[in-house]
Amino acid sequence: MTDLTWRADSPATAAEIHPLLLAVATRDGRPEVSADGPLPREFRGGEHLVATDGAELVGYAHLDTDGDSFGRQVAEVLVHPDARRRGIGTALVDAVLGHAAAGVRFWAHGDHPGAGRIAARHGLEPVRQLLTMRLAFADDLAAPVWRPGVLVRTFEPGRDEAALVEVNKRAFDWHPEQGALTVADVEAAEAEPWFDPAGLFLAVEGDRVVGFHWTKVHPDGVGEVYVVGVDPTAQGGGLGKALTLAGLAHLRSLGLAEVILYVESDNAPAVAVYTRLGFTRSAVDVQYARADADGR
Repeated sequence: MTDLTWRADSPATAAEIHPLLLAVATRDGRPEVSADGPLPREFRGGEHLVATDGAELVGYAHLDTDGDSFGRQVAEVLVHPDARRRGIGTALVDAVLGHAAAGVRFWAHGDHPGAGRIAARHGLEPVRQLLTMRLAFADDLAAPVWRPGVLVRTFEPGRDEAALVEVNKRAFDWHPEQGALTVADVEAAEAEPWFDPAGLFLAVEGDRVVGFHWTKVHPDGVGEVYVVGVDPTAQGGGLGKALTLAGLAHLRSLGLAEVILYVESDNAPAVAVYTRLGFTRSAVDVQYARADADGR
């Protein structure tokens, strides 16, 4: 018999669920979790629902109670690979719907068919698609072309946090997660093992940061176009493309063979830019919610 128990966020809870995240990542390729590191950021804080069969942890759901930039709570539901097709995912979704605020959204990474079936049974419909796009370095990259008056430099910890947050806020006021970035978030990222200020490029016009490209290198040696943001007042002049090319050149200079990025499926201008640069769609993550949820 499967028992479901809500747990408060704590080091003990993190230690309990960490092995399950590793097992799921080994089977599915997600989430991005290391054997000896902390939980991925999307599983920190909030509330944790564990599903146990005797002493065995067979499933888990994380509820982000702070919610996204628009205040909507977001859930992640995972079932151990050895315990799938036993109704555990359905039970976890039932419990989250009964506990969370109205309008809660659920991520289905990779848009797994099983997740789609569970969503349909609960009256949940796709409300968002996040594409993964991939580029294998082969041909030479074009050189970035900067418009007159724009200078590019790398990020300086202790100096640029506030400016980065301000331009990010203007660039992503529409985005469910990215628009909520704070100085504390940037400082926390600086403490992560992957952070490299040499891979965070700022476009400066006068005394104002008007755009940035934050790159990332994953433990498996794959690079990432982590975030590209351009102030709305500076859009339309090719700044986003130039910043993207600058970051790609940096990642290639590190000897990486492949780069990924995540982009909203309905962000047609960004998808078009990345497609012209040679990126191709490789996966999709889907967010589900009730059809009458706020934001539909």
